[in-house]
Amino acid sequence: MPDVLLSENINGEAVKALSQRFHVTFLPDLWKDPPALLRCIPDFRALIVRNQTQVNRALLDAAVRLEVVGRAGVGLDNVDVKAATERGILITSTPDQNAISVAELAIGMMLSLARRIPAAHEDTRAGNWNRQRFCGTELHGKTFGIIGAGKIGYLTACRAKAFGMKILAYDPYLSCDNVYLSELAGELVSLEVLLERSDVVSCHMPSTPETAGLLNAGMFGRMKPSALFINTSRGEVVAEADLAEALRAGILAGAALDVRAKEPPTAGVLEDAPNILLTPHIAAFTDEAQNRVTRAICEDIARVLDGQPAQNSVNRVSKN
Repeated sequence: MPDVLLSENINGEAVKALSQRFHVTFLPDLWKDPPALLRCIPDFRALIVRNQTQVNRALLDAAVRLEVVGRAGVGLDNVDVKAATERGILITSTPDQNAISVAELAIGMMLSLARRIPAAHEDTRAGNWNRQRFCGTELHGKTFGIIGAGKIGYLTACRAKAFGMKILAYDPYLSCDNVYLSELAGELVSLEVLLERSDVVSCHMPSTPETAGLLNAGMFGRMKPSALFINTSRGEVVAEADLAEALRAGILAGAALDVRAKEPPTAGVLEDAPNILLTPHIAAFTDEAQNRVTRAICEDIARVLDGQPAQNSVNRVSKN
């Protein structure tokens, strides 16, 4: 009988090691065919996914042998944790393994926007030498605001602080005496105050019913006309048409998005917006991060199938 199903493109040495101990089925495009996934899931004890496979109630109802779902990544918006818990199915994830890579991309985006690197590159490649046209702005002494001060937000802010930036944070689950915030000499403020005071805003929120479309026209209108906006978290938290209009109207100086409300997106208002950088959800896609993520999720899957507790469990389930 098969043991482990990989419904997305997750591979590497850790998967090979898992395959030596368990019967692993690798179907990297299965997430694109939910009916096929629904038909085959009853055979498996474990499922490993990224963010494309929809592990919903219907799928979990059909998964009569399933013991564990491994989410290779951080967000759980594609996994119905409540339904899994009701069925005694453990969910594991990799909460910290890609945090450094995501933080580094956010900083790279900030630098690219502040110094207009992509636009200067393309113009120079075209044979021009427009030094005055690409005058940028320094980051030293500016204010860096993080929306969502979890591990990734904290690591991003650490790197911004190294540039001599002041740190503001908004996180409804964070206390003002949080040790990480203290290390940053950061100030915990409301979302509105953060948007009004920050020169760079970096978003690290999960996608929930409460955060969907939270960053909209009203929120962008609070920001400085010279401010930069970066999102490497979840696309659903941004009202994309509102962001595009804010850029066109000069309400914001620039934006960089690694995530979109619908992935892959269809060409729309953002692609034609001025002063915007768009990347295809690559924040966690470094060799190092992917090796850590794959190793951690495969190790947890093996532990659960061996009857041992997972190291990165999301929920608690009864063994009865």
